[in-house]
Amino acid sequence: MANLIVLGAQWGDEGKGKIVDLFSDRFDIVVRYQGGHNAGHTVWVGEQKYVLKLIPSGILRPGKLAVIGNGVVVDPKALMEEIATLEKLGIGVHSQLRISNRAHVILPFHRMVERISEDAPGKAIGTTARGIGPAYEDKIGRRGIRMADLVDDTLFRELYTQLRKDKRTIAAAFGVKQLDEDVLEEYLGYAAKLRAMVCDTASLLNHAMKAGQRILLEGAQGTMLDVDHGTYPYVTSSNAASGGAATGTGIPPTRIGGIIGVSKAYITRVGAGPFPSEDHGEKGELIRKGGNEYGSVTGRPRRCGWFDVPLLKYTAMVNGFDSLVVTKLDVLDTLEEIPVCVAYKIGGKTVESMPASQGDLAKVEPVFEMLPGWRTSTFGIDRLEALPDQARRYLRFLEERSEVEVGSVSTGPERNQTLIVPGSKLAGLLG
Repeated sequence: MANLIVLGAQWGDEGKGKIVDLFSDRFDIVVRYQGGHNAGHTVWVGEQKYVLKLIPSGILRPGKLAVIGNGVVVDPKALMEEIATLEKLGIGVHSQLRISNRAHVILPFHRMVERISEDAPGKAIGTTARGIGPAYEDKIGRRGIRMADLVDDTLFRELYTQLRKDKRTIAAAFGVKQLDEDVLEEYLGYAAKLRAMVCDTASLLNHAMKAGQRILLEGAQGTMLDVDHGTYPYVTSSNAASGGAATGTGIPPTRIGGIIGVSKAYITRVGAGPFPSEDHGEKGELIRKGGNEYGSVTGRPRRCGWFDVPLLKYTAMVNGFDSLVVTKLDVLDTLEEIPVCVAYKIGGKTVESMPASQGDLAKVEPVFEMLPGWRTSTFGIDRLEALPDQARRYLRFLEERSEVEVGSVSTGPERNQTLIVPGSKLAGLLG
């Protein structure tokens, strides 16, 4: 009975929330291992829509423990708002949620620092401006405040006062006249409400495994936004790839039994940065409307394009995917032909791998292969054999070219609008 990682294979927004929610029924604990409330995992349960930002999607399953790992950066205010929203909907958050005492804290002046960076001429990368990056900067700079510090009133007062002094120096240097208000007492109030849920989650998770419990690890964003392996500098500030799961939870890599990538049947991106297979025309707009491609946290329209084989082969390599979940197949139902990017051209030379250089990424031209569409609805289909022949051909093409099995397909937003391929490695890993 394996512990599994579920993470994004593209630039995020692949539908991980639904997949984690679906799989979590077979696990005891679901844990988030990186990112912050810049993530937006949308889950539909019947007619009820849930948008989860910090809290793992497993929280929607009664009796399941949900854990925010040490690799996550936590805005206590945003977390309290999310808890309140879920509890109004009948979710027992206080009994089900645990928060790592080693997770770092986002404070209002982190948002101020991010706004300064995003407003600088030529420097914007399209962040959500929620203070995620600056909080990670303070973590790496060894001046951050952790949840263990937040819930220690005396220590938090001391650390907060010193860090606020540093941020005021930054504000003065950039001519920012008004720093975010002094929120010390407000955040001490959050600490009082969160204190009972804060613990050593690495110890909790390792003891749970010794007791035979099974853990599902939930990634945020996507591999191409990973700070090390993504399209740098247009990336997030954490390790969204599978390697971040061990460092972000305290679970040893040897205890991970499987790695599942989630990919749309096409591809989207939010914010600036390279996007080789982007479609700027009518079909791109058709995908945006058909897939409702607007950010679940920011509401920003997503850039849309076609499935990118070199990108998927790259993310499969750095993550070690055992299987792939393909989501939103139904969005392509109306198309007569479907382009798939199978290679890149850079300066007239054809390449089949993802370049690292910013210069090369800026020059990439996609090489497309056209596949026939199926022109009939796949919405809600939950058996592989019920899919149209051309839809199955499309999935086989993605599988063969990317060299990763397609173990599951999502054909709608609800739990039951998903099929697991019989005999797939994914089916075996789920047990």
